[in-house]
Formats: sequence, structure tokens, C-alpha cells
Amino acid sequence: MRYIKTIAIIPARGGSKRFPNKNVTLLGSIPLLVHSINYAKANKINRIIVTTDDAAIKKIALKNGAVVVDRPKEISGDNATTVSALKHVLENVKEVFENIILLQPTNPLRPRNLLKDALKKYEDRKYDSLMTVSRNHQKFGKIINNKFEPFNYKIGQRSQNLEPLYYENGLLYITKASLILEDKILGENNYPFIVNHPFAKVDIDTKEDFEYAEYLLSRHFE
Repeated sequence: MRYIKTIAIIPARGGSKRFPNKNVTLLGSIPLLVHSINYAKANKINRIIVTTDDAAIKKIALKNGAVVVDRPKEISGDNATTVSALKHVLENVKEVFENIILLQPTNPLRPRNLLKDALKKYEDRKYDSLMTVSRNHQKFGKIINNKFEPFNYKIGQRSQNLEPLYYENGLLYITKASLILEDKILGENNYPFIVNHPFAKVDIDTKEDFEYAEYLLSRHFE
């Protein structure tokens, strides 16, 4: 089998209920899916695999230089996990891979140097995996018995003085192929790569999310 050190996998289902056909909807002048394909190309990732159950997505992926692995129905439904799609790819290709870059098409906008910087950190420090995270600046609480109870702050506390909390922004993940074959994306030695950028707030699930992405794209952030 041919060995390839690092590849990108883009999981792109066809069955989106809240925003039908979102992966093929034009963001700017190109389909949503193609933003992730082009990002991998721009970062010199020569092997890009799209896993999908949808004929229209497959056609677009092939046209834009990606390899396509047809995803079975049993791992394409609403309850299917991302790791099941990644594992299916690894078990159904002829190459052997060491590192997998996961690019979700619903996070189409990424800072230009993010992947380059994240890969360097991942490889230099020999992490098992890397995920991108962003700082939260909101005041969260729980409602218990119709009463609001602050979770990460005290009433009257300034937002500037909140204890730092971070959220998984989904911009990219890097992981060992061996972990995916164990049904894991993140390993014990996982690095949280902090990204403070407007693009980190884009995760397209609704039409409103898409319109926000269009706005940011029009602003020409780097």
C-alpha cells in the first residue's frame, strides 16, 4: 500500500433538514463545500477526500479535484457520527495515512495561516491530536425551578473579569489515523489551538448562519 503522511477528509452529507442543500449552495461564487477543498489545496494538501452520500456533492467534489468515497446509508443519517464517516474512509481506500486533517464544510471560512500554524504545532510537539477552540466572553447560567443561576460568573461581575472558558469552534482538527480506527478523533495528548478570529463564529446550520458567513466573506478578512 502507498503511504501518505497527511491528508484532508471533508465529510459532507446531503440530508440537511434545517438548511436543505447547504453544502452545494453558493457562498460567494462557489459551493459551500468547495471552500474547504480550496483551503486544503492552498495549504498544499495533495490528497483531499470527500465522504458523501449525495450525488450532487460527489459531482462538485470530483470537479474540484477531490477524491470521493461513497458513504453508506447506515452512516449517513442524522444520528451518524463524524468518526464513523472518517473510519469508513480509512477502511475503504488503498493508501495508508498517518495524519488526518478534518475540515467540516459547515466551517467554510478559516484564517489563511491557521492550518500551517496548527500543523507546525502538532508536528513539533508530537501531539496525538489538535482541535481549534475560541475564548468565550458570554455570561452563562442555568434555569433551575424557574430561577436563573449563574454558571460562569457572579451577578454584577464584569465580562472582562470572567474566568476564561473556551468553546470548540470546529474550524479544523488534526489527528492520527490510528485514533480514528479506534473510533476516536481526539487523543489523550490533545492540543487546544486557540483561534481568536471572526471566522471562528461561523458554523453553518441555518440560513441565518449562511448569511452571516456571506457578510464576513464580503469583509475580506485574512
